[in-house]
Formats: sequence, structure tokens, C-alpha cells
Amino acid sequence: MTSPLLANVLLDEVDKELEKRGHSFVRYADDCNVYVRSPRAGQRVMGLLRRLFGRLRLRVNESKSAVDLAKRRKILGYSFCEAPDQKVKLRVAGKALATLKTRIRRITRRTGGRSMTRVIEELREYLPGWSNYFSLAETPTPLADLDKWIRHRLRSLYLKQWKRGPTAYRRLRAFGAHPHVAAAVAANIRRRWKISRHAFNAALPNSHFDALGLPRLGV
Repeated sequence: MTSPLLANVLLDEVDKELEKRGHSFVRYADDCNVYVRSPRAGQRVMGLLRRLFGRLRLRVNESKSAVDLAKRRKILGYSFCEAPDQKVKLRVAGKALATLKTRIRRITRRTGGRSMTRVIEELREYLPGWSNYFSLAETPTPLADLDKWIRHRLRSLYLKQWKRGPTAYRRLRAFGAHPHVAAAVAANIRRRWKISRHAFNAALPNSHFDALGLPRLGV
């Protein structure tokens, strides 16, 4: 963790210059956003930052830097959006959501011979930390959609593990599913992704995964 500390010491001069000029900005280590009222002002600030960094024998990363609308930029995994009431709210940036989904796909991959209990344990090791980090997000819908997607993958994983219709029927009945629902799932076991979105929702409701200890990201 010495790099952020050293960056703070080195870039203190940059902070003081931005403060002196009355700019609103946020910076963590070398990740910095400066908020101004117009593209022209943004270009002036970009030039200022290039000069300030040059004095410190540093260079602005041009491939990651831009003068742009605040809602199209991110900072530390967050971005901004405008609500219908025109209030600006924090949300999880698209790249952070994509990274999460990649990690979830690895944990819930359909091969590997792991039990559902083990898969849930891995999710419990990862999801609470991610959720706590993004607890400032003010847009609950994407997180609720992620919850649905994760449970969808877990239902599909069950079907992959059970492999055959008769096995799926027996296991679902043991879980307490209605015979008609269990039969519908068993008859379509090879259409795992589709059936896990429909009939399987009734066979294994959200409460099933709550009981297994699966954390929720949404409210």
C-alpha cells in the first residue's frame, strides 16, 4: 500500500494548485477527476495538469484521460447518472459490473465437480466485500438484476450437476417442489439456461438460496 501514499506525497502540489484555482476534484493516488462547467474549461484544466505533471517529471496517461461528461467517466469503480428528478447519483461503473460478472462466471462455471455448497462458500467469500465497497451506490436496480442473474446461473448449475431428467425430478421433489413443476423442469433439463429462468424459479425460489447463505447485492 506504499504506492498510494507516495502518490499522495508527490501529487500534493497538484492538489494545492487545483484548490487555489477553485476547482472541484477528487483524487486517489494517480486516479483523478476534475469537474468543470464546460468543455473549454476542461481543456484548460487538462493543459494545466500536463504542465503540473511535467514539473514533477510525470506524464498524463493520454489513453485513459479525456475531457468528457462526468457521467461518462469513472473514479474508483464508481460513475454518475442523472435521475428522473435531475438529481445526480452515484452508481457502479459499467467496467466494475463487467469485472464482477467475469468473476461470478468463474465461480459458477459449469465444470469442476464442485458441490453447490462449495460454490456458495466462494460467493460468500467474494460478494460481501464487493457489496460493502459499492455501498455508496444509489441505483439499486442494477444490483437487483445482478442478484437475479447469479441465482439464474446457480439454478442452471444444479441442472448441469444432475444431468438427467429423473435425477432432477427426484432432487426437486426432495427440495419440496410441486410434482408438476418438477416434471416440467425434468422434461427440459437439456435446455438448462432457458428452463432455469422459468419453471425452475418456482421449483427453487429465492428463499432456497437465502437458506444456503447466498448474500444479496440488492435491497
